[in-house]
Amino acid sequence: MPTEHLFIEGALAATDMARRIVTILDDAIARRGVATIALSGGRSPRPVLEALSDTTLDWGKVIVTLVDERWVAPDHADSNERLIRETLLRGKAAAARFVPMKNNAADAYAGQAECETAFASLPWPLDIVLLGMGEDGHTASLFPDAKELAEGLSTDALTLAVMPPDAPHQRLSLSARAILASRHIFLQIGGPAKRAVYDRALAGGPVEELPIRLALCQHAVSVEVWISA
Repeated sequence: MPTEHLFIEGALAATDMARRIVTILDDAIARRGVATIALSGGRSPRPVLEALSDTTLDWGKVIVTLVDERWVAPDHADSNERLIRETLLRGKAAAARFVPMKNNAADAYAGQAECETAFASLPWPLDIVLLGMGEDGHTASLFPDAKELAEGLSTDALTLAVMPPDAPHQRLSLSARAILASRHIFLQIGGPAKRAVYDRALAGGPVEELPIRLALCQHAVSVEVWISA
């Protein structure tokens, strides 16, 4: 079972998660001279990233990257890179090295090889992979009905291009292999609808039905979940 951190409101969960992230990254720097974290986009991580941005950490030894990214310009409103730059990579955390997923290729499928090369050069395993979860049970950009899901669950590659079935943009995403090639998996969920999906996922069943199960229903990597009302 994952380690659960329960909070009555999202702000308290965000503060606690940020504190835990700093502890792990600080320990990684002390042990190996470098720390790595892959972050998700969306609304939920914003308070965590803002809380992290001015924390005391040797940010010059931290590598920040993404769990997934929409194939849009880095200044686009839907860009996860833009979110990271606006919320985390300022203040003290501006000293961190950021490794984007988006490159200059025409689309995500054409850009996957360059992204794979960039990610293969990172110091694996990553210290933290911070996941989100949709109400359909997707995590990263591994969607239940995406035609690329089987590949994402089985490929030896670290990244893959995805066209979500009900979303406007192609994406690049970490594969299941990459997510599980980490020292710590963090998951952030809020509200009763997502809590219900989380409970269903924990009960077991096909990963294809609820891809978040790839993280929750395994024993190789420690999982911590921050749950707020």
